[in-house]
Amino acid sequence: MAPVGSYDELVQRARDLVPIISARAEQTEELRRILPETKHDLERAGVARLLQPLRYGGCEGHLFGAVEILTHIGSACGSTAWSLAQYIGHNFMLSQWPIAAQDEIWGVKPESLLAGILIPLCGKARKADGGYRLTGRWPFVSGVDGCDWCILSGMVETTNGEDEERYFMMQHGTFDIIDTWHAMGLKGSGSNDIAVTDVFIPQHMTLSIDHLKGGPTPGNYVNTAAMYQLPSYMQFGIFITSATLGIATGMLAHYEDFIAGHKALMSGKVTRNEVPQHLKVAEAAVCLAAARAIARVTCDEIVTHATEGTMPTSEQRTKYRAQANFVGLQAWRSANAIWDAAMGRGVYESNPLARSYRDMSAATRHFTHNWDVNGAAYGRVRLGLPIDNPSL
Repeated sequence: MAPVGSYDELVQRARDLVPIISARAEQTEELRRILPETKHDLERAGVARLLQPLRYGGCEGHLFGAVEILTHIGSACGSTAWSLAQYIGHNFMLSQWPIAAQDEIWGVKPESLLAGILIPLCGKARKADGGYRLTGRWPFVSGVDGCDWCILSGMVETTNGEDEERYFMMQHGTFDIIDTWHAMGLKGSGSNDIAVTDVFIPQHMTLSIDHLKGGPTPGNYVNTAAMYQLPSYMQFGIFITSATLGIATGMLAHYEDFIAGHKALMSGKVTRNEVPQHLKVAEAAVCLAAARAIARVTCDEIVTHATEGTMPTSEQRTKYRAQANFVGLQAWRSANAIWDAAMGRGVYESNPLARSYRDMSAATRHFTHNWDVNGAAYGRVRLGLPIDNPSL
């Protein structure tokens, strides 16, 4: 199968999509989900296939490519980037599934877009002949309207009294989408609820949480590149935080364009000559530079584990989650600097800054942006306490 393209080609295609997706941002927000034409463009560009195995025509690219791709797309439309973050991350997760599942999805449609929701307590499953029967309802399923497949999570009752956390692959159309996403930000991400009731899922379309923590899995016996030995959950924060990095990057670019010819209403002075503006723009730019540098170091360290054949320690796993969180904090600080610089001009709904700021406000509510959770997890391990995140 011909490869979708190189790392550089995928990043360039994301850059080329910026003006197209930017022109659709308002319509995406109004529709409250990704537009069909945007889904088509993402599939054609192949940007969600950055981490897909070569055997299905994927790129098998460097993890930092996700930062670059999502920064470009996020600068154009936060909702589209938020959905694409799901598609890139869950595409990587599929590489761990049994080969029969990969063939059923990528073998039929290599450009498939995968959404997912990783909240296992929302679902309950029971063992059945040849598979499982799943029931549940899950919130916040971003990009679900535009996906081809969706990963659901649930707890399976076992005979020893300890429930097993397991993940289930379901095709679009086999679950109910419930229109709940009437949100103040990321309106176009379509992060609706989904529900299933006693649906049978064959064994090969399921995976235990143990196979998402790194090491041997049913999928990486076939996908032998070193990157597929890495834990899935550990990297997830990188995808989410890169979308917010993109939103903040777009805010700075838009404001610099806007202020170039603007005069203050009260004084009539050229706004860009004012020192407070210089400070705000500088703060925003430096925060973005720092965020990108931290993201680069984090991705490089994770990839080094793959190339050297080592598995991250508990401290390193929590560190990478905390560093990804910190990238988001810097993006949020950058966005706030621009929002303060814009003052009253930013509050009009017609101003793209207003949409971007709403998107940032919603995005930073995600648990991967919660410093109290992610920072505390890293700090406790550094102080010699056991890791308390069962997913890592």
